[in-house]
Amino acid sequence: MNPRERRAARHRPPNPEAEATPRPRRRKAPITVEQVVDTALGVIATEGYEALTMRRLAGALDTGPASLYAHVVNKADLDELLIGRLCAELRLPEPEPAAWREQVSGMCVQMRDQYLKYPGISRAALAMAPTDPEILRVSEGMLAILLAGGVAPQSASWAIDALLLYVAAYCLEISVLDQRKVHDEADWVVDTDELQRRLTALPAETFPHTTRHAAELTAGKGHDRFDFTLSLMIDGLAHR
Repeated sequence: MNPRERRAARHRPPNPEAEATPRPRRRKAPITVEQVVDTALGVIATEGYEALTMRRLAGALDTGPASLYAHVVNKADLDELLIGRLCAELRLPEPEPAAWREQVSGMCVQMRDQYLKYPGISRAALAMAPTDPEILRVSEGMLAILLAGGVAPQSASWAIDALLLYVAAYCLEISVLDQRKVHDEADWVVDTDELQRRLTALPAETFPHTTRHAAELTAGKGHDRFDFTLSLMIDGLAHR
């Protein structure tokens, strides 16, 4: 079975008869897709997503890069497996029409927290056309919640894309900021007091609103801005 056939097989429902067929034993346990994903996540957790290459992954598995292609088609396929693993950790609530806003927000928070465990991994979710069952399970769950809340199917479908895109971008920005703090010594970028001082020091005749509202422009701690933006997007859906 070639790599593309293996990928297609992962997306098909399990075949009990095929699984019951005994397989010949080998002297050395082969590398599995699960091991590939586990090892890739380990590399990302310690070194960041940018450090993950097929060569780096092969080294961590103590094998050659060519061996990986027996399990994954390419880096894009690996990316989908990684995001699928994170999605498998998400808990999907039973849709409640009266609580659909909180439920959608809760799923986005879960996804955010999964991304933040692995610096930069949300980049893997961008421009992805997923077929992984776990990713589709999350999409199905969000769609069920939105439809139960009375959101029109087209609006619900596009909202899922927009919400998950925002979550991925938010987490990626945090990863980029953290890297700058370490490598570029640009602490002022995330130092609220210093940033506010720089804004208020601008010429007021050129930047009247920025200087006047520097405190509001730099306000927010933790995930305050994340929560605000999610509420803005979800409330917009409710008003459509």
